[in-house]
Amino acid sequence: MARITLRQAARWCGGTVDEKYEEVAFQGAGNDSRSIGPGQLFVALEGARDGHDFIPQAMAQGAAACLCSRSVGDYPAIYVKDTRKALGDIAREALRQIGAKVVAVTGSVGKSTTKEMIAAVLEGAYRVAKTPANHNNDIGMPMAILAMPEDTEVAVLEMGMNHFGEIAYLSSIGHPDIAVIVNIGTAHIEFLGSQEGIRRAKMEIVTGMTDKGMLLLSGDDLLLRNLEPKPEQRITYFGKSEGCDVRAFDIRQEGEYLRFRAEAGRLSIPVELMLEGEHYVADALAAIAVALKLMLPTDKIGQNLSHFHNLSGRQEIFKAKGYTIIKDCYNAGPESMAAALNVLGNKPGRKIAVLGDMLELGDCTPAEHYRIGRIAAEKADLVFAYGKHAARVKDGTITGGMPENRGMAFENQDELVSTLKRMVKPGDVLLFKASHGVHLERILEAFLGDTDETTHG
Repeated sequence: MARITLRQAARWCGGTVDEKYEEVAFQGAGNDSRSIGPGQLFVALEGARDGHDFIPQAMAQGAAACLCSRSVGDYPAIYVKDTRKALGDIAREALRQIGAKVVAVTGSVGKSTTKEMIAAVLEGAYRVAKTPANHNNDIGMPMAILAMPEDTEVAVLEMGMNHFGEIAYLSSIGHPDIAVIVNIGTAHIEFLGSQEGIRRAKMEIVTGMTDKGMLLLSGDDLLLRNLEPKPEQRITYFGKSEGCDVRAFDIRQEGEYLRFRAEAGRLSIPVELMLEGEHYVADALAAIAVALKLMLPTDKIGQNLSHFHNLSGRQEIFKAKGYTIIKDCYNAGPESMAAALNVLGNKPGRKIAVLGDMLELGDCTPAEHYRIGRIAAEKADLVFAYGKHAARVKDGTITGGMPENRGMAFENQDELVSTLKRMVKPGDVLLFKASHGVHLERILEAFLGDTDETTHG
C-alpha cells in the first residue's frame, strides 16, 4: 500500500498539520482503536461514539497519526472540519496516484458476489485489488482504497447505499472506468420510496465516471433495459434476454455445478461454476462482460470462473451432524430469498426453510413476507419463520397450501432452536436465510452446537 505523508494527505483533503509532523507517514487507515494496525492513520469519526475519545488508545496501539477535527493531545495529526469527508478526499487522490483502472459494482442483489467474480476473472491477467467483505460505504470503501498496493492495475469497488446521494459520493471518489449495475430490486425501498427511486439511486454510479467510461447493465431487468441513456453513455447489456450483448445459453444445473454458454458477438465461452442456482448466471455474465472490455482471452475467462468460490456466509453448503446446511445469513431481500428457496427446492430429501426477517422494506414489508411464505410453501416441507414478521410468513405458507402445523412462526430464539432440534432428522436439508441484522447465524450455531463433523462440498 502507498506510503502517504501527513503533508500530502492534508493537501489532498484541505486539512492542517503541525509543521513538526509534516513528514510523518502512514500506510492504510482504520477507525477502530482496538484493531488499528501499526503505521495506519486512525480516523476519528463522530457518531454514536466519538472517535476522538479513542485517539490515545489508537496511538498506543501503533497508529502513525490521526485524522481528527480537534486536538486531544500532542500527536501527529491532520486537522479537518469533517473527518468522514476528509477520508474520502484522501482516498480519491490516493487512487488517482495509483492509476488503476476502476470497475465499480452496484445492484440490489448479488453485487458482492459479482464484485468477487470480477476480481477472480481478472486475477492472473492483472494485479487486482478489491473492496473486502462489505466495505461498500463512505467509510469502508475509502479505507479499502488506502489499503491497495501501489502496483494495483485494476481496482474493483463495490458501492452500496440506502439513501439518495450515497453512490454519487462513492462514484466521485472512485471515478469508475467501468460501472456495473446487476439489478434493481426492493432492498432499501423503505428509504427510496419505489423501485424507480432505487434505480435513480443506483444510476448515480455514473456521476464520477470517466469521460470514456462504460456502463454495463442487466438486460433482464426491465427497469435497466428501458433506460434512456445520455448520448455519451456507452451501454453494454448482459443477460439471458434477446438482444443482450453478452448472453447466456443452455443454462443447466448439474449437481453442484452450474453450467452455461456465454456468447458475445462471435465469441463463445463455456462456463462452469461450482455454485447452485440460476441467479448466479447474471453475476457471471457481468464478470465476463468486464473481462471482455479489458481484453482477456476467452479461455482465461472460463478457466478463472471455474475456480471461483463465494464469500463466507453467502450460500455456503455443507454437511454437519447428518444434515445438509445451506447457510445464507449475510443478507436477504425478496429476490435473494426467492432464489435461495429455489436452490432448497431442487435438493433431494426433506427440505426445511428457516427464514428470518427481511429488513428495510418499508411499507412493502408485510406483503413481501407474506409472498415469501407462499413461495416457501412450494419449495419446502417445513417452514420455520423467525422475527417480527414471522406471522406474515406463516400466513403465506397457509395460503400457499402448506398444512398449518408445517409452517411455524417464532419470535423467541430459544423456542425456535428447541423446536428445530425436536423436529429435524438426519438427512434433512436446512436453509438458513435472513437479513444480516437478524443474526440468524446465531440460531444456526445454537442448533448445531459444538461439532467437528462439518464437511464442505
